[in-house]
Amino acid sequence: MNIIILGAGQVGGTLAENLVREENDIMVIDTNADRLRDLQNRLDIGTVQGSGSYPNILKQAGAENADMLIAVTNSDEVNLVACQIAYQLFHTPTKIARVRANEYLIEKNDLFGEGHFEVDVLISPEQLVTDYIMRLIQYPGALQVLDFANGLAQLVAIRAYFGGLLIGKTLENLSTYLTKHPAKIVAIYRSNRSIQLTNETVIEIGDEVFFVAASTHIKEVMSTLRRLENPYKRIMIAGGGNIGFRLAQSLENDYQVKLLERGQERARYIAEKLDKTIVLAGDASDRELLADENIENIDVFCAVTNDDEVNIMSCLQAKRMGAKHVMALITRTAYVDLIEGGTIDIAFSPQQATIGSILTHIRQGDIVNVHSLRRGAAEAIEVIAHGDDKTSHVIGRKLANIKLPKDTHIGAIVRASKVLIPTAQTVIEAEDHIILFLVDKHYLNEVERLFQVSVTFL
Repeated sequence: MNIIILGAGQVGGTLAENLVREENDIMVIDTNADRLRDLQNRLDIGTVQGSGSYPNILKQAGAENADMLIAVTNSDEVNLVACQIAYQLFHTPTKIARVRANEYLIEKNDLFGEGHFEVDVLISPEQLVTDYIMRLIQYPGALQVLDFANGLAQLVAIRAYFGGLLIGKTLENLSTYLTKHPAKIVAIYRSNRSIQLTNETVIEIGDEVFFVAASTHIKEVMSTLRRLENPYKRIMIAGGGNIGFRLAQSLENDYQVKLLERGQERARYIAEKLDKTIVLAGDASDRELLADENIENIDVFCAVTNDDEVNIMSCLQAKRMGAKHVMALITRTAYVDLIEGGTIDIAFSPQQATIGSILTHIRQGDIVNVHSLRRGAAEAIEVIAHGDDKTSHVIGRKLANIKLPKDTHIGAIVRASKVLIPTAQTVIEAEDHIILFLVDKHYLNEVERLFQVSVTFL
């Protein structure tokens, strides 16, 4: 595909890196020459310096022949104007815009679509991150919780620990301990490396285990891998920006929420907008303030300011003073693996959440969900099987007879709103939603070809 990316920041740069690996022709536009030079030195891409909202700059980038425009600059207005110009002047088939301001999003039904701003896909990083944190709070002890099939099934990552029935057991014995709540383990990372899964694979303490199950069974499956933690009650949020505000708004009816915001005016504004959240004006790393607010009684301290260093330092401070769990928003994706799992329990990147959402609209075949994992090395995808036993490589066939790429596992099949945990004898039917985990995303093209409908396939 010919793809133009507007913005060479964290999201644009990481997205370009992901898409170049998949043999797309990429052109990146940015006003910053240094960023473009750095990307061009590392990647086989084209670059144009200038504003992506200018028609001449888009034309210079090849908009006339582009299959897709992805606008992820820091300016909502530039992103929206660029999509409109791409539609009106260049008839670009697919236009994706990152929009951060909630003021646009709450009016999206009247602002976007035919006859309005011609944006095919709206991406809101703040909402994606808020949803991500919400799921982690709902499932204490989980490292990741990702939705599939409109929330009917979920992929969960959890650290195997003392108290779990499956510790020391082989995968062959999995069904023995999960008779009432079936699940499928699709990946195990040991010492930060993926291990091959066989019936004889033994789950060990410290393993990072990824499993797929029906959403209604998640907590029961988690309890077989570690002792379940008590539900969270008290949440402290550091940072009153878009993410912090939305998170508090989503949590305040079910949890006791405190929010720390450094700016006096912003703190006053948030306090007026929220109903039950206690809003405090002050520095999230201030020991005296944290002590006064009984940090030792906080179940989750979540730092979501726009400064990585502030998030890291405030989490370290909160954990040292007694907060049970700490989570940090980290914009530099290279930092995530370095700090997660130590003093900081969970580090998450808005870039990875955004990229996964964008990739959903780039993948070939009917792929309706993409989650980028392990810093882009792995992926979890949801694909719909189309066709029949004459036009499809998978429909009407048992899983045992379908040759999946190396280290690719089917975790669940959602059929007519029912979640099935497949066995080797499970037969795939038309319109099944199939959830797969790819340890190595380089095999993605093989997966895409496997699920494509072919008029010549017999």
